[in-house]
Amino acid sequence: MRILVVEDERGLAEALRRGLGAEGHWVDLAHDGQQGLAMARTAGPYDAVVLDVMLPGLTGYEICARLRADGDPVPVLLLTALDGEYDEAEGLDAGADDYLTKPFSFVVLAARLRALRRRAAAGGPAPAAVLQAGDLVLDKAARRCRRGDREIELTARELGVLACLMAAPGAAVAKRDILDEVWDSPAGIDPNIVEVYVSSLRKKVDAPFGRRSIRTVHGLGYRLAPDDA
Repeated sequence: MRILVVEDERGLAEALRRGLGAEGHWVDLAHDGQQGLAMARTAGPYDAVVLDVMLPGLTGYEICARLRADGDPVPVLLLTALDGEYDEAEGLDAGADDYLTKPFSFVVLAARLRALRRRAAAGGPAPAAVLQAGDLVLDKAARRCRRGDREIELTARELGVLACLMAAPGAAVAKRDILDEVWDSPAGIDPNIVEVYVSSLRKKVDAPFGRRSIRTVHGLGYRLAPDDA
């Protein structure tokens, strides 16, 4: 995921950047409300925005309300040192999707962000049943894959991983996002397991055809470059 963190406690902001980055996410930081709103409006699109409530310039509530007034549906997670049902209600009324009170567990924050992403995806348009990238074609409903006129036998897990990459051709897809999408119970599974399936896919959809379409994006995950030979 690409995530914007707006947090004026620089130590906490940097810790979140490192932690989320280690899980394969791309993280941008802003340290005041005005900068955060400007980045949310112009530097995106983002898959999620993490907003501290008490910020210089504009509060997290105000940023969230202005994004919703713009018609921006980006999932928003509010962070606050305030602890009370009225504070939570104000955040949700401003259009936030979730709420965490400081101090919080990083594990819980990461899980909440993944849940927000899944919820947003579920409410979006249905994904295409047939995906195509160059001469590589994947029919998810029929569970069939081919390159050109040659059929390629894939396992169910390999089909799932390949579908994640083909759904966003040319874009980097984080290991954690692939794990969340393909594995039924991703919690506690090492994201590096994805490497095993990518290696297998390269041997099946690339090597026999003299291609190098599945590329590693160091520190993040993988991307599909369908025209690469």
